[in-house]
Amino acid sequence: MTEIYNPVTVEAAIRECANQIAKGVGVLDRTYREYLAADREFDAAWAHAIIHATGSNLDARKADATLASLTQREALDNADAKYKYALNRWRALDNELRAWQSVGASVRQAYQVAGRGEQ
Repeated sequence: MTEIYNPVTVEAAIRECANQIAKGVGVLDRTYREYLAADREFDAAWAHAIIHATGSNLDARKADATLASLTQREALDNADAKYKYALNRWRALDNELRAWQSVGASVRQAYQVAGRGEQ
């Protein structure tokens, strides 16, 4: 069954979508700052680990540092995934807003011609 829209329902949907997009800006800011913090923590942990690694060559010290900083790497990966999810959600909302605007244009046009041509 196809839903029937009128200007009031379309405008309400546009307003709700626009509000979600506005809230999404704050979510994006927060998640990106979390990502940057996790990135700094990982860099610091890896640098500390490489300095204190006891491997006999550079590859062995890098492997030791990688193992020693796995927790920070996991936090960085999780922060990255969280930010990318928020960004993709924000983009989806932006696309939804455009779709509602298109529906709104069609509804307005339909209401403008309603009743014309009838005798």
